[in-house]
Amino acid sequence: MPADGFGGAAKTGMDAVGPLSGTRILDLTTVMMGPSATQTLAEMGADVIKIEPPQGDPIRLIGPGRNPGMGGLFLNANGGKRSLALDLKHPDGRGALLKLARTADVIAYNVRPQAMARLGLAYEDVARENPAIIYAGMFGYGQEGPYAARPAYDDLIQGASLIPWLIAQVSEGGPRYVPSAIADRIVGIAAVGAICAALYHKQKTGQGQRVDVPMFETLVGIIAADHLGGLTFEPPLDAGGYPRLLTRERRPYQTRDGYVCALLYNDKQWRSFYRAIGQEAAFEADPRLHNMSTRNSHINALYGEVAAHFRHRTTAEWMTLLEAADIPFAPFHDLQSVLEDPHLAAVGFFQPQEHPSEGAIRRMRPAARWSQTQPGPVRPAPRFGEHTRDLLAEAGFAADDIDRLIADGAALEDMRR
Repeated sequence: MPADGFGGAAKTGMDAVGPLSGTRILDLTTVMMGPSATQTLAEMGADVIKIEPPQGDPIRLIGPGRNPGMGGLFLNANGGKRSLALDLKHPDGRGALLKLARTADVIAYNVRPQAMARLGLAYEDVARENPAIIYAGMFGYGQEGPYAARPAYDDLIQGASLIPWLIAQVSEGGPRYVPSAIADRIVGIAAVGAICAALYHKQKTGQGQRVDVPMFETLVGIIAADHLGGLTFEPPLDAGGYPRLLTRERRPYQTRDGYVCALLYNDKQWRSFYRAIGQEAAFEADPRLHNMSTRNSHINALYGEVAAHFRHRTTAEWMTLLEAADIPFAPFHDLQSVLEDPHLAAVGFFQPQEHPSEGAIRRMRPAARWSQTQPGPVRPAPRFGEHTRDLLAEAGFAADDIDRLIADGAALEDMRR
C-alpha cells in the first residue's frame, strides 16, 4: 500500500472494484446532468449500463472528436459505462428494459416524470418488475408545485436560482450565466449523494423507493444559503446578501505581470498580510481591519486597497511572499496552464488513456480516495450500442431473440464491432 495509506493503485483491468462494486445501474440519462452523476457512480465501481435512444445521446455530437458521435464532452461524462441502444417506444425495447430492471439496483433518468409515464416506465411500472429498485429522477422542478411539468435546462435554472442576478450586482454589465453547466453538475453531485443514501437504506431494509432530485430547489437551496442573511428572520433584519461575496473587488488580484488568487479572511491572515508588506503599523491604526464584523462593513474599500498593493509585485514574488506568510493563495489558471499544474501532476489527476476507437485521450481521475476500496481504472466511454449484444445476452436473451430485436429496431448495435 502506498505511504499515504490509499490502496488501489495496483488494480488493473475492468473488473468491478470500489465502494459500489456489485451495484448495477440502468442509466437512461442524456446530455450532462444525469451522465455526470452516473459517471461518478461508475467511477465508484458500479456497473453502469447506459441505455441510449436510437439517435444516441445528443451530447455525442457536441465538441470536436476524432470520430462521429465521440466528442470530448461525451467522453468526459460517460467513462466507465457500457452502452445498450434500445428504442423504448417500441414494445419489445421497453420489454427488454424491464427485463434488465429485474437485476438492477438503480434506474436513473433525467427527463420529466411525465415522459417516463408515457413510455410506460413510471416508478409503479418498474417497481412491479423489481420492488427493490431505486428509481432516481433528475429533472427541473419538484412535482408538488406549479412548475412540475415544465422543461428545464441549465441556463434556465441558473437564472431562476439567482446566479445571473448576483453576477449583475458585482459586475459592470448586466446579468449573465456562469460559463459552465454548473446547475447540471451540482444537481448531478446532489443525485449521487441521494442515490448512495437510498442504496444504504436498501442495504439495511431491502426496500426500494423513488428518489426525486429537482434542479430548481437544489440550486436555490445552495445559493440562498449564502445570501439570505437577514431574510432568514421574520421580520427581516436586512435585505439579504453576503457582503464579502458581493463586493466588486472580490476577484483575482492583478500583479505587475499577471494575476494571482489570494484570500484574506480571518484576523490572523489580515494581520500577516500587512506585516508581510511592511505595513503592520497601518494595520494597527485602521479600526476597519480589526475584526470580521468591521471588515465586512467596509469590505469593498478594503479589497480595493489590497488590490492596489498587489500591482506592485510580480506574480512569482507574491506567491513566495504569501506562502512564507501562510496566507491562502492559488495560481490563476487558464485551460492550458491547468493541464501543467504541478499539484495535479503529482496526484495524477490528468491521466492518459488509450481509447479503443478514439486513440490517446486525457482522462480526469476521481478526486475522492478510499483507503480500503479504492476503485481501479474504468473502461473508456462507449461507442453507441457497443455492448448491446453482450448486455442482452447477460439479461437472458437467446442469440436468435437478440437478432430479432435488432432486426425489428427495438435494439441497435455498434456496426463497428
